[in-house]
Amino acid sequence: MDYKRILTIQDISCVGQCSLTVALPILSASGAETAILPSAVLSTHTAGFTGYTFRDLTDDIPAIASHWKKEGLYFDAIYTGYLGSERQIEYVKDIMNTLGKKGAVNIVDPAMADNGKLYPAFDESFVRQMKKLAFSADIILPNITEACLLTGYEYKEKYDENYINGLISEMAACGARTVILTGVGYDSDTTGVVVYSNGKTEYYRHKKISRGCHGTGDVYASAFVGAYIGGKTLFESAKIAADFTVLCIENTIGDSTHTYGVKFEPVLGEYIKMIK
Repeated sequence: MDYKRILTIQDISCVGQCSLTVALPILSASGAETAILPSAVLSTHTAGFTGYTFRDLTDDIPAIASHWKKEGLYFDAIYTGYLGSERQIEYVKDIMNTLGKKGAVNIVDPAMADNGKLYPAFDESFVRQMKKLAFSADIILPNITEACLLTGYEYKEKYDENYINGLISEMAACGARTVILTGVGYDSDTTGVVVYSNGKTEYYRHKKISRGCHGTGDVYASAFVGAYIGGKTLFESAKIAADFTVLCIENTIGDSTHTYGVKFEPVLGEYIKMIK
């Protein structure tokens, strides 16, 4: 297997098992060299913690990118997670345009919303900028809420396959090349992932776990990127990422004291087996 270099751009929540503290170990476990560009540093993530510290690193991003250019450091893939501002989106667009190797894959997780609502830090202006980034990427990994915001499609909590096909069609019409649509469930016992590429749609159904855990979106996206850059097909990568995320949740639900993330580290060996 070729030794790939992946750049991931998102924040560091020092404690909380999300963002870069999830992406770096999972991508490294996939066998890829993983470079990071932190957009901010927080003492913990913002869900369930109070009094956390926050340092915005937006102003550092251009200087870091400039140094990499001078050193001739380029990337086989660039993968973005949570971005905190419109300025960061602009900087990321420039990095994708200038620091990718020939044939580099740009992958965007438009982490900005869930359950029908934008995250509190964002507004419609941010959504407009995220549209430009997402629809210029090679692969996007939205949940249903994010896909609706990106397209203007009506959000529904209850839906059928026709609704999802319509949503996929809207994303394609907006310029999406490949879509990995997460959290798609047609009954109460299962959920799944829709994979769209080159006019073809596939669905992977897996069991649904009622307990939600913070950071599972980051686990999924990172596991997908690692598998795909490592040579798996889009559908294989989507399946591996889903199975690994379920495994991480199952490894966590028996521990009532672990409420701030998923205990993914003890099962990283299983992820390595999946992608090998």
